[in-house]
Amino acid sequence: MRVIRNWIVSKKRKFLGIEERLEKMINCMRSGEQVAVDEIGGYSSESLATRDYSATASGYSSRPGAAEFDPKLDNSNIEEAESTLRESGYLNYEEARALLGRLEYQKGNFEAALHVFEGIDIAAVAPKMKISISRRCERNMNRRRSLSDAAPPMSIHAVSLLLEAVLLKAKSLQILGRFQEAARSCKTILDTVESALPEGWPENFDLDRKLQETIRNAVELLPELWNLAGSHQHVISSFRRALLYPWNLDIETTSRIQKEFAMFLLYSGCEASPPSLRSQLDGSFVPRNNIEEAVLLLLILLRNSAIGSIEWDPSVVDHLSFALTVSGEFKTLAQQVEELLPETMERKERHYILALCYFGEGEHMIALDLLRNSLNDRENSECEQELLLASKICADNMVCVEDGIKYSCKAISQLDGKCMQVVAIAYCLLGVLLSSKSRLIASDSEKVLMQSEALRALKTAERTMSESDPYIVLHLCLEYAEQRNLSIAFCHAKELVKLEGGSSVAAYVLLARILSAQKNFVDAELVIDAAIDQSGKWDQGELLRTKAKLRIAQGRLRSAVETYTFLLAVLQVQNKSLGTANKVMKSKRNRNRNLEMEIWHDLANLYIALSQWRDAEVCLAKSKAINPYSASRWHSTGLLFKARDQQQEALNAFRKALDIEPNHVPSLISTACVLRQLGGQSSSIVRSLLNDALRLDRTNPNAWYNLGLLYKHDLGTSALEAAECFEAAAHLEETSPIEPFR
Repeated sequence: MRVIRNWIVSKKRKFLGIEERLEKMINCMRSGEQVAVDEIGGYSSESLATRDYSATASGYSSRPGAAEFDPKLDNSNIEEAESTLRESGYLNYEEARALLGRLEYQKGNFEAALHVFEGIDIAAVAPKMKISISRRCERNMNRRRSLSDAAPPMSIHAVSLLLEAVLLKAKSLQILGRFQEAARSCKTILDTVESALPEGWPENFDLDRKLQETIRNAVELLPELWNLAGSHQHVISSFRRALLYPWNLDIETTSRIQKEFAMFLLYSGCEASPPSLRSQLDGSFVPRNNIEEAVLLLLILLRNSAIGSIEWDPSVVDHLSFALTVSGEFKTLAQQVEELLPETMERKERHYILALCYFGEGEHMIALDLLRNSLNDRENSECEQELLLASKICADNMVCVEDGIKYSCKAISQLDGKCMQVVAIAYCLLGVLLSSKSRLIASDSEKVLMQSEALRALKTAERTMSESDPYIVLHLCLEYAEQRNLSIAFCHAKELVKLEGGSSVAAYVLLARILSAQKNFVDAELVIDAAIDQSGKWDQGELLRTKAKLRIAQGRLRSAVETYTFLLAVLQVQNKSLGTANKVMKSKRNRNRNLEMEIWHDLANLYIALSQWRDAEVCLAKSKAINPYSASRWHSTGLLFKARDQQQEALNAFRKALDIEPNHVPSLISTACVLRQLGGQSSSIVRSLLNDALRLDRTNPNAWYNLGLLYKHDLGTSALEAAECFEAAAHLEETSPIEPFR
């Protein structure tokens, strides 16, 4: 122990003269003299250059600004640094500055370090460094060239020392907030290496460890510096350069760069231009946008994880989920999750992610089956997310309503005392499911009871949520509107428009429908006009259709025709503009086609009201070209036959509509009307059709009116029943919107 202590003391004593010796070297070199190694104050393996060069790169690569001078000596690299000096026999000006600058950097004197580094003329020594790197590569690869045997102008250790100085200069500039200068300094390292070896480092090349570490740090640092400088395009080009040029990086470093680049592409808000890769083969995949490039990088990371090249990183799946969700590629995400090894993800989490994928793809029943498998597993005690998603699927599709109610109630019980916002959503889903159940109940008393329970659950959700939530406000508004409490529904609709910031077309349409139910058509049209002014041209389809229906309700039929004509022109231009490559665009195109078909039906019905049979036939032909199997088109065709007093043809058309869609309420009512007018049919058949229509839509005034007519002419019923039907029809007609609220 005494020997070791004496050795450390001797090292500290020799260290006291470090700065004086370096200053002497630099002063001598300024005067043009050479400083011989043997003349530097008793040079040995413990000299300044040797001691200073022994600092490991981890001292500056981990945290900028956190480097501290550590007087402890590290003998592991003494011989490396000593060889740098002995190969040349003297310490030149640039190398001395590199050593002194590193010393100042490690002590935390970044401005002083920068001042020292700026005295190094990198442009002057860069050609020598390039030649030295190139010849070192040739010698290691045993290439027979005329210059192979010639000694390089600089040792590889000297090259490493100078490139390290450039890197520390960039880090000093970064700490001082001079990001653009730091990026240009860091880029010098990569330019030097790339010029020396245009085709990259050969595989399995035995490179100097210090030099390789400096290059690796520079490759990782450059994108960060450009990002701090606010130059996003330079960030992208430096990331691509890091991944495309063979830097001889280890797989962990490459994976780290790939992940950082993918995150930048996804979340930076900067749209990258597609890469132009001259070296790629014909027919190979070229990303067209940020999302595709990020997905490609994340898939490479997943593959490397699967084969065991890198450690499993759960966040890669999270980023990939976001990227594929944004692009609408839910099935692709499901495929990637299914291909993951079982040990990388728990079964419960896997089922939940797959359920979300299929839910986003629109295959709700597959998603519900996956959730049921997870919920039936006794090991899954806490499954609030699965319960809420299952409840939402049941609520949105009006399927398995009873199961959905059980799921939402169980979620509420499991969430007791937890996040109140999530509890509010659970109560909201319960209210939506109870409302759906009420619409399926035939008994009026049970229906009223269920509606009150639904409203109570929705009010509880509103009270529980700390701030107003658009989803809860929407369903409260719909429930009040369907129960014909229009004044409260109107207040909630206005709140919904405000919560959405005026950006929700659905909120404006609902507000206009509530105003139309109050027979306030002028204000409803003003609302739609305001929405049209605030929305983009491509989002105006439903707004213009609502405006046309408001004009029909006011008896302005010709004006409605003009609105429909303008809307069709907008849709035609939009369909030509939409591409088909993106899945989201395909979905938008399909929605536009469905909207166009409904517009042709509206126009046909309008022309029927104007007795313009030929125009109505043209509209129906246009609709048939879009979808020949449409219940709405056959219903409009039946109305055209009925207006021409062709009752049998009308009946056949209505029956075809019911063959396509058995629960098509307008066709059920129209079929009952034609059968009643034709006579010769049992009144029980007509009554059954009308009751089916009321079971599906209890607030349909036309169904109540025709049922009243049936009771009025049916000798087996009392006049009181007919009067009740007419009263219900009159009340509902006074509060009926131009379109159903939902």
